[in-house]
Amino acid sequence: MATNRTFTMLKPDAVEKGHIGAILEKISASGFRIVAMKLTQMTTTDAEAFYAIHKERPFFPELVEYMTRGPIVAAVLEKDNAVEDFRTLIGATNPDDAAEGTIRKLYAASIGENAVHGSDSDDNAAIEGAFHFSGREMF
Repeated sequence: MATNRTFTMLKPDAVEKGHIGAILEKISASGFRIVAMKLTQMTTTDAEAFYAIHKERPFFPELVEYMTRGPIVAAVLEKDNAVEDFRTLIGATNPDDAAEGTIRKLYAASIGENAVHGSDSDDNAAIEGAFHFSGREMF
């Protein structure tokens, strides 16, 4: 059964470029309800833990540096089929390959600076949401 919630982060590049409002509007217009949201900054320890799955990959140090260089917007979103629908909305990791109108096509600069994170599974959505929010912070 598909979850009704997913997790997203507007990454430092999207925040730096002032795209928070436009991205949130696109999310809202696509039928997602924001059930938790905050502007925060990940520490090195936070980023290393959040992206631990990539620890052995050659890009890991660069990823941690990127994700800690400035604030992010963390959010939990709700909608039927949330994970799959949100992955469609954000588009391919490489903005050159992303479909027209997707968040990454509109706001990402590169594979590395791709503006937004979206959970890739129901299980990861729950884990990632709980990483950033306590149960009493989700409405």
